[in-house]
Amino acid sequence: MTQEYHVTSLVVHVTADAVEQVKADIAALAGTDIHAVTEEGKFIVTLEGDTQKAILDNVEKINALKGVLSNSLIYHQAEPLEQESEETP
Repeated sequence: MTQEYHVTSLVVHVTADAVEQVKADIAALAGTDIHAVTEEGKFIVTLEGDTQKAILDNVEKINALKGVLSNSLIYHQAEPLEQESEETP
């Protein structure tokens, strides 16, 4: 099985009264970064992981957070990771 690196970006829309709690909850998820939060409660978030399943699990966790109204997937890319050779040059 080829190892991969996945990166995804989302815009997450949150109710105004839940912004701080959702910010803390997203920041606590492994492989997540919050890049911006608007006054209207829209977050720009990136997710990184080794598998598509890891990314989707975090998307589902974000969707389940109290105060999250919606999210929009903006970008997803998967790249194979190069295997290091056991031979010494």
